[in-house]
Amino acid sequence: MRVLIAALAGLTLALGAATAASAQSAPAAAGPIAAAPGALSVENTSIGDLLADAAGKAVLDKDMPALVAYPGLDQIKGMTLRAISVYPEAQLDDTKLASIQKDLDAAKKP
Repeated sequence: MRVLIAALAGLTLALGAATAASAQSAPAAAGPIAAAPGALSVENTSIGDLLADAAGKAVLDKDMPALVAYPGLDQIKGMTLRAISVYPEAQLDDTKLASIQKDLDAAKKP
């Protein structure tokens, strides 16, 4: 019984990782949210890079404090906000992503 539970848990983790990887490479159904080339982006900038950037961290602190405090944050730092939006617990829809992108754009302006 324990072996079966462990196997199912492993399968669930493997499927979750595969889903995350395909979500990162697949364009969003509603289309990507535009950001200036080289700018911080919900589409292309990893969560780790957003946190490493002072302006990006300030936006995440404001718009997604639960993400910044998430105990598993180290496990998702390589993913983008768009990639984690496929998980309901992320509470990220296209409207929220667009709002975060707007804040990222505004934060980087001189």
